[in-house]
Amino acid sequence: MRPLEGLTVIALEQAVAAPLATRHLADMGARVIKIERPGIGDFARGYDTTVRGMSSHFVWLNRSKQSLTLDVKDPAAKDVLACLLARADVFVQNLAPGAAQRLSLGADELKQAYPKLVVCSISGYGSSGPYRDKKAYDLLIQSEAGLLSITGTEDEPSKAGISVADIAAGMYAYSGILTALLMRQRTGRGTAIDVSLFEALGEWMGYPAYYTKYGGEAPARTGASHAVIAPYGPFQSGDQKPVFLSIQNEREWEAFCRIVLQHGEMASDSRFDSVSGRVANRRDLDLAIREVFSHLTAGEIVRRLEEAQIANARMNSIQEFLDHPQLAARNRWRDIDSPAGQLSALIPPVDIEGAEPVMGPIPALGQHTDDILTELGFDAPTIAAWRQRGAI
Repeated sequence: MRPLEGLTVIALEQAVAAPLATRHLADMGARVIKIERPGIGDFARGYDTTVRGMSSHFVWLNRSKQSLTLDVKDPAAKDVLACLLARADVFVQNLAPGAAQRLSLGADELKQAYPKLVVCSISGYGSSGPYRDKKAYDLLIQSEAGLLSITGTEDEPSKAGISVADIAAGMYAYSGILTALLMRQRTGRGTAIDVSLFEALGEWMGYPAYYTKYGGEAPARTGASHAVIAPYGPFQSGDQKPVFLSIQNEREWEAFCRIVLQHGEMASDSRFDSVSGRVANRRDLDLAIREVFSHLTAGEIVRRLEEAQIANARMNSIQEFLDHPQLAARNRWRDIDSPAGQLSALIPPVDIEGAEPVMGPIPALGQHTDDILTELGFDAPTIAAWRQRGAI
């Protein structure tokens, strides 16, 4: 039996944050019924066509779910939603600001109608405050939360290459739902969960926030280097390949000077004999390291770093990540089904002893509509009439 087997989740979701949360629930055994717009579906289905005609975002976020098409503004939707919610344990939505309330699907109404239901609402800025109704997308949240101001080079800010605000919110929604289910087990009652992209990413901004609030200035943008630790980042080898390394303490610094640079005297140089000194004199430090590295290949540098037990890494391409020997050795890949045939997917990053993740198919739009409506007690003529008028 999988950990969440027997739980039913109704998801009125789109894009990234909510689908990520519910996909994790589905992978752990929950039945996730994804409600999509007839004919269109989750708009993430149309982001691109790179995965054999399907969107890479949708493939990533929606395996193991059932797809039910339903026009939630149609009068028939009220009866269908009532039947679904009466049987559900969790309801998740990340509609536009105010949309859930207009559909009578706000947390307060649902809690009153379904006392045991866990209601999770994901929004850009939260359910109150002056930004409550402001539209929000990942890049905009990265900007508002200050992430862009500390990411990039000294000359130009840059966004993160993945949807970090969406992912943060999705994972906090996932953990919040699990916490609420534990609470329900003790109290017998559901509860409401309010997660915003802005506050989720704000939590991830903890280090620069404290650094700025109590240090008087924000961490500098330093590209792939670290703003407050040195040496930490990329260094070019003599064969023009970047090697990334990180020095975390004085023991490592001494070993780095002695074994890697083979200039043990640098360890006691007054410019470099403390973390703050190395940061303050970063330009001189980088020049000294580059002078040594310019005469070594990347392979030679890595061998020295390994001998000195200094953390290091290659700058892999995405393809090199996909082919990474660590993923293969730990059996992280599984085959999943989809409307376009079999695909490879990484299993969730949390291993639970005795619980293999579901890794179910990616649903075609509306694939499970008839089965779910029949299960709820609606007859074939009713279903056919709804389909004819575009309600499902």
